[in-house]
Amino acid sequence: MPNRIELAELQRLIGAGAQIVETLPEPEFREAHLPGAINIPIKALDAATTAGLDRARAVVVYCHDYL
Repeated sequence: MPNRIELAELQRLIGAGAQIVETLPEPEFREAHLPGAINIPIKALDAATTAGLDRARAVVVYCHDYL
C-alpha cells in the first residue's frame, strides 16, 4: 500500500520546498490540479519523465489510480 500523509504533513513538506507530482491524464490535469503541481501521467511515469525533478527536494506524488 502506498504511503499516505495527512494534510498537516503535506503542508509542512510544501512549505519546505517539496515538489508535487500529479499522475492524472493530461486532459484532467488541465481541468483541475493542485497549485504548483507537475503533471506526469501515471502511464508515463518512469526515469525519463522524472529526470527533471530536483533530487535534493522531497517529492509528493498525488495519484488517483485509473488503471
